[in-house]
Amino acid sequence: MSQMPDVLQKILDYKTGELARIMAAAPLDEIKARLADLEDQPRGFEAALVNAYDSGWTPIIAEVKKGSPSKGLIRADFDPLEIALTYQANGASCLSVLTEEHFFLGHLSYLALIREQVSLPLLRKDFIFDPYQIYEARAAGADAVLLIAAMLEPSKLRDFAALAGELALDVLLEVHDEGELESALATDCRLIGINNRDLRSFVVDITTSERLAALVPAGRTIVAESGITCRDEIVRLTEKGVHAFLIGESLMREPDIGLKLQELLG
Repeated sequence: MSQMPDVLQKILDYKTGELARIMAAAPLDEIKARLADLEDQPRGFEAALVNAYDSGWTPIIAEVKKGSPSKGLIRADFDPLEIALTYQANGASCLSVLTEEHFFLGHLSYLALIREQVSLPLLRKDFIFDPYQIYEARAAGADAVLLIAAMLEPSKLRDFAALAGELALDVLLEVHDEGELESALATDCRLIGINNRDLRSFVVDITTSERLAALVPAGRTIVAESGITCRDEIVRLTEKGVHAFLIGESLMREPDIGLKLQELLG
């Protein structure tokens, strides 16, 4: 793994201290005990995307996202449940829920809040660097977790993916360049997310998805992330081998989220 981008290092440094406080308040044994009491099964995040694609539908993972470090507050009138219900009513295949509080203004409680009234599979979108967070995601109502290749050594990627599998969680494994893609393909993860945002410059370039998608062998599902704003871009990337799309900001900025989602779905 190449040196971690400064923005990820800053986030990791903060979250290391934050996680220590969380674990002191709710030790891992307590989280595992909660898991033993769970009655519902994960809903099949990956399967929902694959089934949508196979049926000719555009699989969109619509993101519940209030803000970001690079853009600040994205949506002032932010109601996570209302947004999730709107996404479901307008054709999203899955939802991505930001649970990171300090930098992205999210919250772990959004998962359970949404899960209670929305039937779509949910991705916990956060910066996962400790096994505790994977147990925590399952207990909170996630069906899948995001792993970021730029943050994790290859051995940790494999270990975390295996743990997610033991907990019946799917993994969206995010890459930004060829080196990270090589690490991702050395795991069993079938969902490969290609982030079009350069984490060093913050420049977004959707040709990143075109370039890296060509290097992904058959049998994996490719998800383009960041910078997708219109139907034409979705068509273009689909023609280059991309299967699904994680879209947040271009939905969150619209007064009518449902109408924008319909436009993206074509």
